[in-house]
Amino acid sequence: MLGIKRLGLLAALVLVGLAPATAAQAAAQPSTQDTQYLQALHQVNLFEITAGNLAQQKGKNQQVKDLGKMFVTDHTQLDQTVQSTAQQLNVQLPADPTADQQKVLDRLNNQSGAEFDKAWVTAQLAGHVQAIQATQTEISQGSEQSVVQLAQDALPVLQAHYDALVALAQTLGVPVPQTSGSGTPSPGGTGTESPAPGGTESPAPGGTGTEAPAPGTTETPAPGQS
Repeated sequence: MLGIKRLGLLAALVLVGLAPATAAQAAAQPSTQDTQYLQALHQVNLFEITAGNLAQQKGKNQQVKDLGKMFVTDHTQLDQTVQSTAQQLNVQLPADPTADQQKVLDRLNNQSGAEFDKAWVTAQLAGHVQAIQATQTEISQGSEQSVVQLAQDALPVLQAHYDALVALAQTLGVPVPQTSGSGTPSPGGTGTESPAPGGTESPAPGGTGTEAPAPGTTETPAPGQS
């Protein structure tokens, strides 16, 4: 009987010892919003790093080359934080950009000179508008503090990129996206004829929404990624 009681006590102690760990694991589970944002931002970074390298290789305008270099540096650093955060939260990250982002990269690969410069800036404007919108959504709707903090740190970087792109777009005569359909102003948007860039319903930056066209399409001036 004594042995049985001891076994029962040990079992109770084990259960008590496991309870906090189990609760902590449950609490660490990120929401769908947090998970999708980490995955989308990672794909944005993959797209931006590749596109930035293309700008340095194929760009004719020196500002395009310089921005491409800056984007590679900034998005590489940002993605290190994304990967670290995702690992801590057991979030699986995609290995490649979205299908729409890959289509944009394929088009850019087939262009050169001034044509490439304009297409690259158009794609970057689209991608950054969507990335900023998705980041703003995470800041307001995210529940996991580490992911919300990541979004808060990413926003000024994305904003600085967008502002630089707007200035370059005006130099090259590239249309700039307007405000979103929800009424949320896209940063620095000056266009008056462009349709809404993606809106807040878009689940991920970089054109991952099924209703949104791929960023950087030459047929429409506004996006509609990251």
